[in-house]
Amino acid sequence: MTATDFIITDDELEGLLSRYTRDFTAQDQAGKFDPITGREDELDLVTLILLQRLRKNVMLLGPAGVGKTALFIGLSQRINQKRVPKILQDARVIELEMSMIGAGSSSRADLEGRLIPMVKGVAERNAAKIGPPVIFCIDEIHQLMVSFKSSSASGIADILKPYLTAGDLYVVGATTREEYDDYVRQEPAIDRRFQKVELEVPDAPTTLVILKNLRGPFEKHYGFKIPDDTLKRIITLTGQFIRNRNNPDKSIICMDQACAHATMRGVTEKLDDESIKIAIAAEAGINPQAVG
Repeated sequence: MTATDFIITDDELEGLLSRYTRDFTAQDQAGKFDPITGREDELDLVTLILLQRLRKNVMLLGPAGVGKTALFIGLSQRINQKRVPKILQDARVIELEMSMIGAGSSSRADLEGRLIPMVKGVAERNAAKIGPPVIFCIDEIHQLMVSFKSSSASGIADILKPYLTAGDLYVVGATTREEYDDYVRQEPAIDRRFQKVELEVPDAPTTLVILKNLRGPFEKHYGFKIPDDTLKRIITLTGQFIRNRNNPDKSIICMDQACAHATMRGVTEKLDDESIKIAIAAEAGINPQAVG
């Protein structure tokens, strides 16, 4: 197969990708992301699955806030750092943005008109080994099932199945266990072509490692230090007062908000405890005096 045999031209495919996807690899190269750490085992498993010849599709399962989307970024960082086997080196990690695919569409035909040429164009080039491999990342992948459910329960399976079966697509999907059970498992033709990777809520020591690795960009942005004890304090307080959300997201958010409050209060040397209490209270919806 040559480029002239493809369903769409290279320029047409790039136009679709620029309109409906986000290129994590390019954004990481541009320095848009903080380093992703604390998920090495999960990233190893994702890489192992993507290396396979046929069933090279990953389903990330975990509760909200555990960092499923962060694994997309972590994968792109590994690729940019050449920390993957040769098969995946130079691969492009792109996120399929379902909100953009569905924007303004009024029928299944509209959705198919956007999705099929893009998916088929990528699959054809992957199969022909023309250009770098493209890895589709789909956050909240269950929305694909929802988008097509109203008109055809098997619609999305009909579109994706041939390419997933042949191993011409690399797909990393992410959703919660509940949404997976409600939607993805109802499409057996799709479900059995994915390998599941479970993401557990990280414990306090793992969350601390993640915060330590994020500390540098935060200290540079705010202009003061964030000591280890301060990070431990944030993790402890989020565990006590913010129980309806998960680490690492809740601790990262509270660290950022605490730093912003400290800046507003004129702190210049290191993140102070009072600013942490204010941030925790704001996130928990309680009085700062209640934060011990």
